[in-house]
Amino acid sequence: MGVEESVAGLCPDVSVIIPTYKEAANLPVLIPRLCQAFEKAGRRLEVIVVDDNSPDDTKAVCRALAEQFPLRLETRVGERGLSSAVVHGLRLARGASLVVMDADLSHPPERCPDLVAALERPGVDFVVGSRYVPGGSTYAGWTAYRWLNSQVATLLARPFTSVKDPLAGFFALRADTFLRADKLDPVGYKIGLELIVKCKCRNVVEVPIAFEERLHGQTKLTLGEQVNYLRHLKRLFDYKAGSLAQVIQFVTVGATGSVVDLLSLKVLLALMPFPLARGVAIWVAMTWNFYLNRRLTFSYARRNHFLPQYLMFCGACCLGAAVNWGVSVALPMTSAFFAGRPFLAAFCGIVAGTGFNYSLSRFVVFRKSRRQVRVIEPAAPLAAAEPLDGADLAAAHAS
Repeated sequence: MGVEESVAGLCPDVSVIIPTYKEAANLPVLIPRLCQAFEKAGRRLEVIVVDDNSPDDTKAVCRALAEQFPLRLETRVGERGLSSAVVHGLRLARGASLVVMDADLSHPPERCPDLVAALERPGVDFVVGSRYVPGGSTYAGWTAYRWLNSQVATLLARPFTSVKDPLAGFFALRADTFLRADKLDPVGYKIGLELIVKCKCRNVVEVPIAFEERLHGQTKLTLGEQVNYLRHLKRLFDYKAGSLAQVIQFVTVGATGSVVDLLSLKVLLALMPFPLARGVAIWVAMTWNFYLNRRLTFSYARRNHFLPQYLMFCGACCLGAAVNWGVSVALPMTSAFFAGRPFLAAFCGIVAGTGFNYSLSRFVVFRKSRRQVRVIEPAAPLAAAEPLDGADLAAAHAS
């Protein structure tokens, strides 16, 4: 596991989890401020630094800090990622209240006791240190690109929660709330959104903070992390919607395939006769649908062999087309109602063919192996987030 510094004494009231990678320069500034804030609040504290085997002085720095402060270091070897580091730290925590924050001083450590106080209000099960509620702010040097990126990412999270700052890495939850989480499988760095959804948090409170520029080092927000965020949203959608998510994604992919089919046909007609162009366009669209379904709708099946899947998918599409044609033709021939409504019959054929294609794709082409199967219960619906003003914070402290 790596270096571990034990914390002696009484069981802490609060555990603060700090995921790190090459943050050795920031920790000597952060830890004293953090511990001083909780000492003033009269809270027993433990700090758990979860480091992904940083190639800097993190081990030595934490060893020195642990001589003065209630800190322990968990060094992970062979695994890396902010979200998994946070989950690792949460599982080790001993406090009744759990706080997660970044090590770069972008999250003000002096606000940590306010998050814990808000968490102790009746009915509250998750607290976010928010940039986007009244009283919250970002630093003056925040670029337009960073602001736009944050706003778009927040908008994409709206189907899962109404929290104004759902992507914040500064949050608090109770240990018993964390323990009721369903299977956690975050990808990327937005673990807070994962916990809100899978811990079934109904009452999420937002405490305003002043989000600052990191003190030392470079940001970990890269294009790769932004792609991971989209993957994370897909996982959450699959979790919330269950089997319906696959149907929606399959139909959506099919709709994009229709566009690819028509565009390909338009280009190919300039190069070859219609019968050949039509066949090639159908093949292009079929390949497009296969690729997207393998990457998105049935992403769990990507480890299976490509060519057998591709051939089976093409066969399934051909059978689905036959079902489509058969229903479209049979309905007008056997029903007076459909005899005068050929387009309605064609629509029924499309639905039947799509359903047939989906069934073959799910249970034959992209079937799950035993190691891929898991049972996940859907999360409960989320309630609207509630900002806290200064009066609320004072009342929470008093309680």
